[in-house]
Amino acid sequence: MTDIVLAIMFSLLAVPFQANADDVLAAVGKKQITIKEFNEKYSEVVAKTMNPPPKDVFLEDLIRYEVGLQEAEKNNMMNDPSVRRKIEEAVYSGLVEKMIGKQVDKIEISEAEMQNWYKTNPEIRTSHILIQFKPGATEQEKTTAKKRAEEIFSTVKKSERPFDELVSLYSDDTISKSNGGDLGWQSRLTLVPNYYEAALRTKKGAITGLVETQYGYHIVKVTDINSYKDANKQQIRIAVFEEKRKKLFDSYFVGLMKKYSIKKNLALLKK
Repeated sequence: MTDIVLAIMFSLLAVPFQANADDVLAAVGKKQITIKEFNEKYSEVVAKTMNPPPKDVFLEDLIRYEVGLQEAEKNNMMNDPSVRRKIEEAVYSGLVEKMIGKQVDKIEISEAEMQNWYKTNPEIRTSHILIQFKPGATEQEKTTAKKRAEEIFSTVKKSERPFDELVSLYSDDTISKSNGGDLGWQSRLTLVPNYYEAALRTKKGAITGLVETQYGYHIVKVTDINSYKDANKQQIRIAVFEEKRKKLFDSYFVGLMKKYSIKKNLALLKK
C-alpha cells in the first residue's frame, strides 16, 4: 500500500462522524429511537436538572421506558381502571396547562399587593388546649368530648393560673403540651380554617373557645400577631400568587362550563 493511499485513509478516519437526524440510535421492539428524538429529549432533561445523566445512561432509561410501554400495551393496561384514571388526570392537567399556563407564567406580584393581602391575613401566634375526638368519631363521642370541653373552658375562664399550666392539666395535644400549648407562628396557609378565623377574631392576650376542627375542640389563646415587616414574605407571595392563579382558573372554567349541560342533585350530599 502506497504512502498516498495510507494518507487518504487516515484523513478519512480523522473526519468526525456526522449523524443524520433520522439515523436510528436504538431499536426497541417495534419502536425506533432516532438521534433527533434522543437529542430533543436529552436537551429537555439538561434544561431541567443540575446534574443530567450521561448520554449512555439516559439512552438506557429511554430503552427501559419503551420496553415498559410496549409491555403495558401487551397486557392491555390502557383499559385498567386505575391506569385510565391517571391518564384522564394527566389529560386534564395538560388541558389546563395549555389553556391558561402562559397567563399563569405572566402573573406579577407587587409589594403593595402583598401588604394589602396581609392586612386581613396576618401571621398569628397561639397556644391551645385540645379536647380530642378521634377521626371518624360518632356523634355520641363528639357530644361527650364537647361536654368535657365546655367544662374545661368554664374552668379556664375562671382560673387565675397561667394558661400554660392549664394546658398541662387539660390538653390532649401531646406535642404542644410540653411547650405550654404554643403552636408558634402560623398563617392562613398553615392553620385549619376554623381555627385561624377564630384566632383572627380574638384580641391579643384573649382566650376563645370552643373551636371545632377535625382534631377535636380547641380553647385558643392568641399570644401575638406579627407585623408585615417581620412576616414570612415568601409565604405571603405564594398566597397572593395562588389567589391570582385561582381567578384565572375559575374564569376559564366559568366560560367552559357554559358549553356543557350540567345537572346537580345536591340532596344526595345530605344523605
